[in-house]
Amino acid sequence: MKPRSIAVTKSIVTRNQIALMRLFWTGLVAFMLVLAQALTAHARPESLAPLAEKISPAVVNITTSSVVEGRTGPQGIVPEGSPFEDFFREFQDRQGNNGQRPRRSSALGSGFVISEDGYLVTNNHVIEGADEILIEFFNGDELEATVVGTDPNTDIALLKVEADGPLPFVPFGDSDTARVGDWVIAMGNPLGQGFSVSAGIVSARNRALSGSYDDYIQTDAAINRGNSGGPLFNMDGEVIGVNTAILSPNGGSIGIGFSMASNVVTRVVDQLKEFGETRRGWLGVRIQDVTEDVAEAMGLESAAGALITDVPDGPAKDGGLEAGDVIVSFDGRDVEDTRGLVRQVGNTDVGKTVRVVVYRDGSTQTFRITLGRREDAERTVPAVMENDEPEEPAQKEVLGLTLSILTDEIRGEIGVPEGMDGLVVVDVDETSEAFEKGLRAGDLITEAGQQKVTTLGEFDDRVAEAQEAGRKSLLLLVRRGGDPRFVALGLE
Repeated sequence: MKPRSIAVTKSIVTRNQIALMRLFWTGLVAFMLVLAQALTAHARPESLAPLAEKISPAVVNITTSSVVEGRTGPQGIVPEGSPFEDFFREFQDRQGNNGQRPRRSSALGSGFVISEDGYLVTNNHVIEGADEILIEFFNGDELEATVVGTDPNTDIALLKVEADGPLPFVPFGDSDTARVGDWVIAMGNPLGQGFSVSAGIVSARNRALSGSYDDYIQTDAAINRGNSGGPLFNMDGEVIGVNTAILSPNGGSIGIGFSMASNVVTRVVDQLKEFGETRRGWLGVRIQDVTEDVAEAMGLESAAGALITDVPDGPAKDGGLEAGDVIVSFDGRDVEDTRGLVRQVGNTDVGKTVRVVVYRDGSTQTFRITLGRREDAERTVPAVMENDEPEEPAQKEVLGLTLSILTDEIRGEIGVPEGMDGLVVVDVDETSEAFEKGLRAGDLITEAGQQKVTTLGEFDDRVAEAQEAGRKSLLLLVRRGGDPRFVALGLE
């Protein structure tokens, strides 16, 4: 009896275990389905209305007006000398000569409030040259704004309004966390329609258009004229970009819009609020990217860093940097290319002493440089001289170049200042690598193989030394109109 009783008990336990396992798996599947639905809903909400309602009160329409000069006569209406010219002139006289009077011109844009005490952000080009700036809020209120400061380099302007009470505002988010494919919302005043919402995704990151400090988020959310200065929101209602530009063949949105990244904007806004202007760090060097052939010619392991082409008077010269150095690290961060270095320096506080690591003569060296202020330097740097076309005396042909020593006559013709010496390019073979890499008649070669050259014999020596060292190319320092750059020419 006991064995049978034991057997029955085991059978019952087994059936209970099976039932529990079925219940567990059923519950787990149900939980996973609910979780998947929740994740889907988070990735793409069924409606953006709650978010739009939350952030709309902080988005504003901006109307600017400025005085423009009127026409002085019927020009542009009828051709000069036309029989209708007198008719239109008499018509203008009857109208009180209104055509000659200055008139007001209006423009539209967008912006957003960033603090309850009335600070607003928009694009510089929205308010540039404006005599009056009128802010229209979502509830219909209108207030006049004053300009706190502007930064044309990033196309950002900071405005201020005086309100009776605290204003609704939106916070900045971290643009570096935005990923390609994330959902975003653009808001603004497209084509004067007012308080319009469009949705899309982050199409690309770290786009550069034309400026030294560009860091644009590309989006396919509809952005049109009038959206300029408006915010680009993430799904948390944080501003991760300021809508600035579009790429379009017809002036309308084709799904390629650009917003200045919020991490750039916040630094600018903080400085405008504190100083009324930007204060960017200045190293004081002219630089170019390190290409593969330049890296090979210098013995670098990889084509990275920023190659110094010139060191005028300034912080870098005072700190010991020289033309031909490759900056590989700045203030503890690796330097990938010239654009990265410019942004790193610009984002560093004026007056800060930083460690700059350079590659020089086959090894790295560290220098301590105290940064100046870029805006001060830009006001004092002289304009670059223009080159005249030189005559073409043929002296020696090498590497596709016809070179001549720098005579006093040629120095005057191409505007080379006293104290600067080198070899003049008087002709370039259009089928040569030198021509492909941009060398032209009138260029001045001041260094070859990172050594100064003033005679044709010295140039030949540099070529021979590079070949004996097993180099595949020769590095030249070329100046055009005072602007230097390095070029590596193949020796084979």
